[in-house]
Parts: sequence; C-alpha cells; structure tokens
Amino acid sequence: MTVKPPETPFLGVFNWSAEPTPPTSLSEIFETEKLEMTSWISACATNDIEAEEVTRFDHGGRTFAIYHSPEDEYFATDGLCTHEKVHLADGLVLGDTIECPKHNAAFNYKTGQVLRAPACINLRVYPVKVEGGQIFIKI
Repeated sequence: MTVKPPETPFLGVFNWSAEPTPPTSLSEIFETEKLEMTSWISACATNDIEAEEVTRFDHGGRTFAIYHSPEDEYFATDGLCTHEKVHLADGLVLGDTIECPKHNAAFNYKTGQVLRAPACINLRVYPVKVEGGQIFIKI
C-alpha cells in the first residue's frame, strides 16, 4: 500500500518530500559528537588579561576561567570552584594558584590540582593555544 501526501499541507508540520536520513551507525554518531566536543573556541584576546590575572569565559552553557601566568603563558580550567560552584574569575591569582573567593579553596590552574581545602575535587583543565593575539581553548 502506498501512502500519498494529503492535498492540503499540514502547515509545515511534516515534510512529505524529504526522507529522514538517520545515522548509519553508532560510530557515526560518536564521531560527530567527538568533533563537536573537541573544537577550538576563541575565548578572548591576549591583551584582555594582565599577567597573574584571570578572566571568565562562558560558552555553551558552561563557565571557564582563562589565566595569564607570570611566565606569559595562558591556561584554562572550569570556571567554577568544585566546592561551592563560585566563579573563580572573582578569585585571587598568585603565581600558578587560583584562590576561590568564597572559602579560600586553592587550585593549581596549570594542572587543576586542589592545593587547599575545603575543595577536594580537582578542576578540569583545557588545552590552550594563542594565534593572532587570540586565546583559544579546546573544549
């Protein structure tokens, strides 16, 4: 039995002329997601962050913290403290340490390692590259 489209369209609810093209395999789905998950995203300009400073960057419903080290390198971590979910960009940077502004938890922003309680979960770190005066993070 052949199904024919109705004479009157359903106001764009269903497109009778287009056949859906689902992914052909699970690996195709995962490869697509993998590509989306590992994109280089422009976060800010290098001159937006002074040495030993941090800035907040929001993308895709997530918050990141971008750091400028005293050695003139750039680093990126999750932007929220793992203890109370406070924005680390409001914290204090000393050397390679970021201190949370709420309870003074401290992290090494180069490795994400917890340095001082009350935090007990490390920060996630992200690869960073600089091109043409722009800082990119790989997320």
